Amino acid sequence: MSHLVDSHVHLDDDAFGSDRDAIIARARLAGVGTMVIPAVDAGSWPTIRDLCARHVGLHPAYGLHPMFLSQHAPEHVDALSSWLNENHPVAVGEIGLDFHVDGLDRELQRYYFSRQLQLAQEHDLPVIVHARGALEEVTLTLRRNGKLRGVVHSFSGSEQQARQLWDLGFHLGIGGPVTYERAQRLRRIVAQMPIEFLLLESDAPDQPGAAHRGERNEPAHVTEVLRCIAALRHVPEADIAAATSTNARRLFGLG
Repeated sequence: MSHLVDSHVHLDDDAFGSDRDAIIARARLAGVGTMVIPAVDAGSWPTIRDLCARHVGLHPAYGLHPMFLSQHAPEHVDALSSWLNENHPVAVGEIGLDFHVDGLDRELQRYYFSRQLQLAQEHDLPVIVHARGALEEVTLTLRRNGKLRGVVHSFSGSEQQARQLWDLGFHLGIGGPVTYERAQRLRRIVAQMPIEFLLLESDAPDQPGAAHRGERNEPAHVTEVLRCIAALRHVPEADIAAATSTNARRLFGLG
């Protein structure tokens, strides 16, 4: 398990400001040697670029997150196109829709989501999608755009919604929530889903697993997600590690 991929971790977050290098070292010691770092706004793009340049195994994704609307401007979409050309990311992300948080302008979210999907097509890049409280509309939007590939991270939908995403060729990002026994629907999906659409993620510093409830999450904890999924599927941990790492490397072009 020395080549696990954390397909979604916000290592640029201020929560890691005092011990970021130690967090990366601890992840590597746990076997998580490859990490994808998605952006949330234009201001984070240079930070993520520089972070990934300093550490082998860290890979950037650039986008405009729907929860940070107040920090976006329409011209940031044009800037993103140039940034993608110049900085060679592995994906466009984190992008999507969030209808869970009150007060976020839905039409403005749709504008940014649609424009960034177009950029992903133009640049032939996968997308990292946030879909909280908006999975039906996100799926319809992905289907309508066509010729897209990517992952819906922190998937929390139904079996039918999962199947719709697989039919589009999309992966599901699974992290800490699956380790909670009460997450019965998610556990059923993960136990039975086609392995070729499964990605492991931490979403650190958010979404810690059951063993770290209330704590800051970190990429080393992906091993606990792996252990849980292997138990749910009744297969060796090494099988899940190999399959999910292969999936991530293929999707993001990691070699």
